[in-house]
Amino acid sequence: MLSSMAIYAFLVLVVYGAALSQTGSQFDILQMSGGMLWALIVFTSLLGLNRSFSYEKEDGCLEGILLVPLDRSVVFLAKATSNFLFLLAVEIVVLPLYYFFFLTTTTPQPTWPLMLIPMLVGTIGIAGIGTLLSTITTSTRGKDVLLAVLFIPLVFPLLYACVSATTVVVAGGDIEGIFRNSVLLAVGYDLVMVLLSWVLYDYAVSA
Repeated sequence: MLSSMAIYAFLVLVVYGAALSQTGSQFDILQMSGGMLWALIVFTSLLGLNRSFSYEKEDGCLEGILLVPLDRSVVFLAKATSNFLFLLAVEIVVLPLYYFFFLTTTTPQPTWPLMLIPMLVGTIGIAGIGTLLSTITTSTRGKDVLLAVLFIPLVFPLLYACVSATTVVVAGGDIEGIFRNSVLLAVGYDLVMVLLSWVLYDYAVSA
């Protein structure tokens, strides 16, 4: 799954490059960098989340896991942690490639290392809510489309906050105001949605 996600992310970068190849000199890539980076992360995470339960479902292992005398929340925490680590590994590979493709001809602001904060917070939220939704859709027909339909609207507040925070630290802006408020919004989203996913997981995995 990790290799598939990394290859998919690279192909999205190639598509970005082709789409932006004819832009004029007035195009500010720094102002677009936050949105482009998070669109890449969301699309890549959908690929990984679609395959999150593929092996358990195909080999009938999910039923065996459910027979283990443990709280179902343990399954959620284990799967969410694995999804988080997969996404984090892909981001570690993708970030240098993204910089090489689009930011080598520009000069990001000195505050750009702060982008690691929204990336970490955003990845936690994506892994948490994505694990719940991938469990719900794993047995449905057209699960790929259904997961995207459910996932993108639910993750939009987190995506908006992370894009805002990332753009501010890369392109410049109000660090004390916009960046802090955006990160706080993302942290609040994580607390609410991950806790809600943890509470609802017993019902979702048993349905």
